[in-house]
Amino acid sequence: MKSASSVPFVLAASLIFGFLTLNAQSGTPQGAAQVGPKTTDQAFKNIQVLKAIPADQLIPAMQFITASLGVECDFCHVQGAFEKDDKKPKQTARKMMQMMFAINKDNFDGHREVTCYSCHRGHNKPLGTPVIAEEEVKPEAVAEGLEQSGPAADPILDKYVQALGGTAAINKVSSRVEKGVAKMPGGREFPIDVFVKAPDKRISILHLPNGDSITAYDGQKGWLGSPGRPAHEMSTAESQAARLDAELHLATEIRHIFQDFKVGVAEKIGGREATLVIASREGQPPVKLYFDRDSGLLLRMVRYTESPLGLNPTQIDYSDYRDESGVKTPFRWTIARPGGRFTIQINKIQQNVPVDDAKFQEPPAPSEPEAASPN
Repeated sequence: MKSASSVPFVLAASLIFGFLTLNAQSGTPQGAAQVGPKTTDQAFKNIQVLKAIPADQLIPAMQFITASLGVECDFCHVQGAFEKDDKKPKQTARKMMQMMFAINKDNFDGHREVTCYSCHRGHNKPLGTPVIAEEEVKPEAVAEGLEQSGPAADPILDKYVQALGGTAAINKVSSRVEKGVAKMPGGREFPIDVFVKAPDKRISILHLPNGDSITAYDGQKGWLGSPGRPAHEMSTAESQAARLDAELHLATEIRHIFQDFKVGVAEKIGGREATLVIASREGQPPVKLYFDRDSGLLLRMVRYTESPLGLNPTQIDYSDYRDESGVKTPFRWTIARPGGRFTIQINKIQQNVPVDDAKFQEPPAPSEPEAASPN
């Protein structure tokens, strides 16, 4: 498996899904109906710790481990045979997960306060000695958590709307088609097409040498496609994140999407003073939004997806804003996760062009060949 830093996240996630699918087992006898979604121990072989949770939570849990320890799948698993217990780190990982669950149960009333990252900090062995910072710690970093609730965020959100072009101009855009390139580590570039349709449909198609890598939200759910493998639905947590990306009118709809806003401590992003707004909605992790203090434009979004072991972060930095049909639109954004980052540079945008809803639909699963006649 390639390094996560050398392939787009969506492709890396699809590869993980593919390996796990090869090792999946059916928990339902042939001909019997499956009631409700499968759990991990019904869908996969040799699950000993992460049992009785939705099967689509297994991949986010594995992603959290790889990010926390700075390792790849084959650190614990046998390539092509993930169910095998041949490697000692896999046994250790099971013990560490059980220890983590016990610590949180015995000391934090079951709340997830301690995670793999609490001790590992990106290393495969826990860090037992404090690390000396390369730079002086800034007062702003120490002051994290000093937040203002309520209407303090309203002027910031209003300024964002005006910076983009105003409510009428934003809501007038019904669709957006973007063409550009995805810039990967090592200087590699691949063409990419992005289609967005109001209110909440989006698909990005990354054209790789061996086929297309697809990330999509069809208005109801998210799905992924990768070269040589059938398309598959995102987990619930991934779909929630994709839904946010698909919101064409985010600036004007943000107060309907989130129920609570807090203003955090100011930070610098790319040399620009940025104001932090923490947006929350019931039952989901908060989203951090960083707005340029001068222009009011959105510079950064940090969001999190839930996993059984902790939160998986995604950071998106927006830049190169240009006026398109009276609306400021970012022509460049960088997507970063613990496993790596890549940048999308848009070369051409078309607004309000017809886009068929079928564009966003997940393709049907390939039909299985009929069984041979016993005659």
